[in-house]
Amino acid sequence: MSDFSTIEVALGQRSYDIRIGSGLIEGAGHHIAPLLDGHGRTDEVIVVTDANVARHHLAALQASLSAAGIRHRAVVLDPGEHTKDFDHLSSLVDELIGGGISRDSLLVALGGGVIGDLAGFAAAIALRGIDFVQIPTTLLAQVDSSVGGKTGINTRHGKNLVGAFYQPRLVLADVGALETLPPREIAAGYAEIVKYGLIRDAGFFHWLEELGGAVIGGDTGARIEAVAQSCRAKAEVVAADEHEHGERALLNFGHTFGHAMEAETGFSGTLLHGEAISIGMMLAFDLSVQLGLCAAADAERLRAHLKALDLPADAGGRGFTAEALIRHMHHDKKVRSGRVTFILAERIGHAIIAHDVDLAEVERLLDRHLAAHPVG
Repeated sequence: MSDFSTIEVALGQRSYDIRIGSGLIEGAGHHIAPLLDGHGRTDEVIVVTDANVARHHLAALQASLSAAGIRHRAVVLDPGEHTKDFDHLSSLVDELIGGGISRDSLLVALGGGVIGDLAGFAAAIALRGIDFVQIPTTLLAQVDSSVGGKTGINTRHGKNLVGAFYQPRLVLADVGALETLPPREIAAGYAEIVKYGLIRDAGFFHWLEELGGAVIGGDTGARIEAVAQSCRAKAEVVAADEHEHGERALLNFGHTFGHAMEAETGFSGTLLHGEAISIGMMLAFDLSVQLGLCAAADAERLRAHLKALDLPADAGGRGFTAEALIRHMHHDKKVRSGRVTFILAERIGHAIIAHDVDLAEVERLLDRHLAAHPVG
């Protein structure tokens, strides 16, 4: 059995572990079996995954479950953001119930953020709630979407607008699974790691400036450390504010801009989530500088880091307009009393929640960014 680090998400009776290491998929049965023992369970485990992930990791997971004496079956979905919608949610829940699940059943989400969000939401609503385990296979999912209990789907109005807070029983983050990802997916996931340094840990951001190349380049030790630091930061925030009434909103740093850009592309995959967040974080820093909250030197430090690792930092050149992006922002989950909430920066390592930003300032920022890099 491989070595792994453990981080607890402390939520009282709903507390759970995040286990981070290499080889956890091959040993998943060992980790999942205790969740079944003592509950009189005879039902099978249902693994929900997509065709791309199944090709790389499903056989190893199934072998591990069989070795642990756990009955199981798999539901394999189409890959891609378009799967995270009402139609696929309905089909998945119908297949789960039609397959004879009970409240003693356990669902395992094997995949990236799309599978984790969709399968987690299905677990939350099927039979009014069954247990589930997250096995995230992308860097983005390992450091963000698999932790904290946010589940949901997209609508034509925007990203993640329908869902539930529903915590998993366990998260197994196998950094070995990242070796099957293309470089673009790794870089996109890295953007969410940078976020944790920017919002609450300047020391971690400095560590990333030194070792971010190793994280992206495939150094196992650096990846484990980066995932662990990110999960630790998120676990602390979630434990203090599970349902995002206050501090948890800081985790949305860059997301108001990023989600608007994703929505404008129609979630087509032309702009990956992490790429949108990379640009969104840069826009948040530039807006903070424009509003006099943050020193320009901090924004330039972020820009230099993103560009050094080939992450996008500019919104221009993609056909966006300020008007369209602001229209999408009005559908954001963080809108309060008709006002768009922004997460801004006072400095690297310290973000704030701002409910009173004048959208004319946002439009001015976007116009400047878009004009600097016109289409074509």
